[in-house]
Amino acid sequence: MPKRKAAIAVGGVAALGAAALLLPNANASQDKDQASGATGTAKTLKATDASGLAAQLQKILGDAFAGSYYDGAKQQLVVNVVNGDDNLIVQAKKAGAVVRQVDNSTAELKAAAQTLKTKATIPGTSWAVDPRTNKVQVTADATVTGGKWNRLQSTVRSLGPGMATLKKSSGTFKTFVSGGDAIFSQVQGGNVRCSLGFNVTASDGSPAFLTAGHCGVAAKEWSDSQNGQPIATVDQATFPGAGDFSLVKYNDPATQAPSEVNTGNGQTVQINQAADATVGENVFRMGSTTGLHDGQVTGLDATVNFQSETDPNGVDTVTGLIQTNVCAEPGDSGGSLFTQDGSALGLTSGGSGDCTSGGETFFQPVTTALQATGATLGAGGAGAGDQAGAGDQAGAGDQAGAGDQAGAGDQSGAGAGDESGAGAGDQAGAGDQSGAGAGAGDESGAGAGDQAGAGGDQIGGSADPSAPSDASGSDASGSGAAHDGSSSLTGTR
Repeated sequence: MPKRKAAIAVGGVAALGAAALLLPNANASQDKDQASGATGTAKTLKATDASGLAAQLQKILGDAFAGSYYDGAKQQLVVNVVNGDDNLIVQAKKAGAVVRQVDNSTAELKAAAQTLKTKATIPGTSWAVDPRTNKVQVTADATVTGGKWNRLQSTVRSLGPGMATLKKSSGTFKTFVSGGDAIFSQVQGGNVRCSLGFNVTASDGSPAFLTAGHCGVAAKEWSDSQNGQPIATVDQATFPGAGDFSLVKYNDPATQAPSEVNTGNGQTVQINQAADATVGENVFRMGSTTGLHDGQVTGLDATVNFQSETDPNGVDTVTGLIQTNVCAEPGDSGGSLFTQDGSALGLTSGGSGDCTSGGETFFQPVTTALQATGATLGAGGAGAGDQAGAGDQAGAGDQAGAGDQAGAGDQSGAGAGDESGAGAGDQAGAGDQSGAGAGAGDESGAGAGDQAGAGGDQIGGSADPSAPSDASGSDASGSGAAHDGSSSLTGTR
């Protein structure tokens, strides 16, 4: 069996602004440490270092720690402290952080989130702690109206003044299925399409990749062309509940799976490590539908209540997600969220809005997925040692905070079959999907073949610049046949 090179090559037309921001400085260091331990002058840090410092200070400050965020403009870590011991605050300052006194403790913010879970688990809602405001940020999509909106509004008010904010989103929360070099699966009633996030090495040493969990529960076997033979098989999948991630193993153990993200135009970013996201951090997302886009992390440990695909009155709750203001559209599910210095952060899960009007997009943290599956970042299979940097990947056990996703095990939702309904043909004009049923299930049934390779011929970043960006794919029939064995799963089903 010939060796196959499975690149994390995400096609689509890259957003020029994001590309200009990322590519010239892909490996540039931002670390300009100006700190003085004696005086407590705040350090100038890159975001990944700020995340590590935050974890250290959380242990030092204990109950006084009330969250932290990265000030991108000043490149400094800001740590929130409530009822802090003066000596501890001095230690935090000497460590290089900016210390800010706030009113709401971590325990109080978690209690508020628990109240929302108990009283307001409504399809089309989400919440996450925003350390910049020291409040719980609650969002409702366009489907939350009437009695549901009144119930949500009343619950937020009951939390007390200064504890939470409530805003409306113009779009609809839905999972996003499509991706980089698309992957396909045959299911009853049609095809399912998703994308690859990051290549990894499974715990048994075999080559594999991570993608969205709602892709993994929808289909077991995946091909790199619309009607091709399966090249990979789902090993583990989680959705809904404590995350949205799948580990998919390549069937050929000789598959070469480089640890990189193809950002288009022949450019790649080497993925060197997995890292925990930090609020305020600048990030990049790659997807086959919309290409390269950038934005900021706006919240952590987010809870998202997707409308159930099988029960009109049900909800698929996912916890422990990264919230961002990066745009995404159907076809971007499973795609990679990363930093310019090569840190893997997340896998595209879902959200609302599009890349015209903007919106919220949520991502599965890579560190949690690695810990749960036992996989490690880096190339697997024969020839893996030839992949630059593959040996430098931190193991799953090294991922700081992977087990810190509060409440992840508490969530329940509909099962794996939620995403297998008919109606994939409903995706025509997917860019403007706003209905409550526009989620993953809508994209997995009959008519999915109409999407044939809306990014399927985008191998190694050589995407056709005329490719459609609305994920409808109605005129892209047959383009999936252009795959040459490369597989990059990024996107939404």
